[in-house]
Amino acid sequence: MQKKILIMLGLVVAVYMVTAVYSPAPRQPLQKVQQEYFREITGSIRKGETLFDVFKRYQLSLEDLFRIREASASVHRLRRVCPDQPYTIRVDDQDRVTDFEYWIDDDSVLCITRNETGFTAEKKPVAYEKRLLHVGGTIRDNLIASMGDVRDSLLLALQLSDIFAWDIDFTSDLRNGDTYRIIVEGLYRDGEFRKYGDILSAEFVNDGTVNSAYRYTLDGEADYFDREGKSLKRAFLKAPLSFRRISSGFSRSRFHPVLKIRRPHQGVDYSASVGTPVSAIGDATVIFAGRKGQYGNLVILRHANGYRTYYGHLSRISKGVRTGRRVAQGEVIGAVGATGLATGPHLHFEMRIGDRPVNPQQVALPRGKSVPSAQQENFQQQVGIMDRQLGALTHTAIAMAGEKEGAAGGK
Repeated sequence: MQKKILIMLGLVVAVYMVTAVYSPAPRQPLQKVQQEYFREITGSIRKGETLFDVFKRYQLSLEDLFRIREASASVHRLRRVCPDQPYTIRVDDQDRVTDFEYWIDDDSVLCITRNETGFTAEKKPVAYEKRLLHVGGTIRDNLIASMGDVRDSLLLALQLSDIFAWDIDFTSDLRNGDTYRIIVEGLYRDGEFRKYGDILSAEFVNDGTVNSAYRYTLDGEADYFDREGKSLKRAFLKAPLSFRRISSGFSRSRFHPVLKIRRPHQGVDYSASVGTPVSAIGDATVIFAGRKGQYGNLVILRHANGYRTYYGHLSRISKGVRTGRRVAQGEVIGAVGATGLATGPHLHFEMRIGDRPVNPQQVALPRGKSVPSAQQENFQQQVGIMDRQLGALTHTAIAMAGEKEGAAGGK
């Protein structure tokens, strides 16, 4: 009997010991312990700083940095990083990097993660919530000053000028009292406005002429068309001085107006600051690039259908612009200057057919591809929707909405 009792006691003790040894530990305490050993480093790249500087400042492994650069080489090179771009670094309890995130731009983030063999890298798109915004107002002095010189308003102004670049010379044709109305995507993240997206439709009234644009996808590519479905693109831009290139470094104290003086039988003179970029108004071949008498530094381009354009008094001719080379519409071919017979810095621009000068504003130019008849019904439905959106708001209300929505910015 005593033997049986002893055996039973032994079995109970054995079962207890086995249960104590093999019972899984509760998960929650493990998670808490694990989190205590992780830390997260966040910041933004300083001016002149490299990732080497960042890793040294936080006393992180330079071997990890080397392997991170190696992993990202085929996705995005990290040898040069841009000031003000945010980054996040996560490290474990031994200060080894486990994750690295770097904002390449507003639309993509480089994500690098440690794995068993090293690091893997991928570029991920930034997910935004899209909202339909209305922006508009009246021109006072120039487009940028009318919209406001904060970064987001500047980029919206440049996008608008690109859309109407074949119809309006935004450097010199605007008049006080001109009006604009825009329907544009507002991109939001975490409930906050981050930046403007694509313009969906726009109306610009310049000196009494109404110009309309509607974004529409044709053959998988989005472009802008007028109310009848004709492409806004033409063989020649309205002007050889790009509003985008002139305005990209704009601040209220540094904006230089462009004055345009028409000279009968001689072309057009654009008075602008020395160094202002000069662009080819259309696809062409360079037939002359050098110094020529009263023109000073001159570039002559030959376009299709016998057209030639002249760009004179340049302070310099762009590197690589030489006789026989093809240039694309909008490509910078030189910079405004005062070489040759010039009383001050300006661009002398001419258009000719053969040796006969012609007025660029009176030349009938072919357009890009129009919306085909099979898609006209769908296109006109979109036009109607956009027109109702634009017509529902007064200019005052639109301007107020634009100020409210565009006030916030950043990442």
